[in-house]
Amino acid sequence: MKVDRRGELVGAGLATLWFLVVLIAELSAGKPAFVPSILFALGPLIACAVLDPLPTAGFGVVAVGLVGLTSVWNGTWGTAQMWLRVADVAMVSLAAVALAVVRVGREAQLDRIVRIAEVAQRAMLPLVPTHVGTVAAGARYLSAAEDALVGGDLYDWFHSDHRVCFIVGDVRGKGVSAVEQAARVIRAFRQSAAGGGDLATVAAEMSAYIDPFLDDEEFVTALLLQVTDRGHITLVNCGHPHPLLITCHDGATLVDLPSGLPLGLGRSFEAVTVPWTPGDRVLLYTDGLSEARDARGEFLPVLPLASMLRTSTVEDALDRVLGAVREHVPGGRFTDDLAVLLLENVDGDETHAVDPRDYRVGQITSQSVEPTPGQVGPVVPRPLEPTPVEPVPGTAAENVG
Repeated sequence: MKVDRRGELVGAGLATLWFLVVLIAELSAGKPAFVPSILFALGPLIACAVLDPLPTAGFGVVAVGLVGLTSVWNGTWGTAQMWLRVADVAMVSLAAVALAVVRVGREAQLDRIVRIAEVAQRAMLPLVPTHVGTVAAGARYLSAAEDALVGGDLYDWFHSDHRVCFIVGDVRGKGVSAVEQAARVIRAFRQSAAGGGDLATVAAEMSAYIDPFLDDEEFVTALLLQVTDRGHITLVNCGHPHPLLITCHDGATLVDLPSGLPLGLGRSFEAVTVPWTPGDRVLLYTDGLSEARDARGEFLPVLPLASMLRTSTVEDALDRVLGAVREHVPGGRFTDDLAVLLLENVDGDETHAVDPRDYRVGQITSQSVEPTPGQVGPVVPRPLEPTPVEPVPGTAAENVG
């Protein structure tokens, strides 16, 4: 259980201060006292709000002792009134200890639930390797929900001997329902990408798969990207913000793509292939970035971010962009989930471009890629196994899993 040391110190300090205030008032009142010593009982009650049962009991003992001390001072020691005050303070102190026991137990239970929730949420976020084939990749996710790691935005990747694919998406809605739908979209992406169809077919199969799970007002915007070859990438836009392409020749543009219907609404999609030379980068993002508003309600312009994305490493470039978004929104607080995926065309042989450490990362998720036993030198990735899901009649999902 996480311990709030600062809160404990504040609580202990307030309880001690209360003791001093009542004691000074009692000793200053003269004889007979006009300040009832039973007020010492508030000290343990203050302590039980933040302290464990044992320290709370210690404050209770001090409270009872102070009642006796002031009774000697004001000449009421041994009287029935004094014993009544002692009994009152003692009972209140015992109640404070009982409250501390209940509070600590509930905090421990809540802490266990939070840890389980964090593990479940982190399992939703795929670990994008630093290199996938000839692509250097980096991803970031920021949830707008307080105390939440994930929400309705999503990103994922797929790598086999035949293709390298990425997706960034945004589920309409918030809360647990949006997280559930995001997990379903990721599952559909993995199964459809493994089916071997072209990228437009992948989008159509995903849309058909998730459609039965969506309510009438639910849909999912998404942008799919496939590295077609060393010089080209193919993109499919499913009602999503356009990607930002940053070329190695100091050029930058928002790629103009046909805006198809979101997943769950559309049945056919159009793929567009664009040049992709070594050194080029492309930023895929959700509307949490493009629709981030400042104090005047102005949207964050995406195209000027190209200067931040062109320099340094992929990871550093993403950190700079998120820093710019935080500076743009009031107080650095996001009102919508944000997912970003930055990809760079890495010059060099595909086998050598894969970082061997990525295989250890991949073993944490269902996207396991293991090196061949006894192999020396660069490791050639194996095809990824798709996650089994319920097939949808008339789609390639019937042959997957």
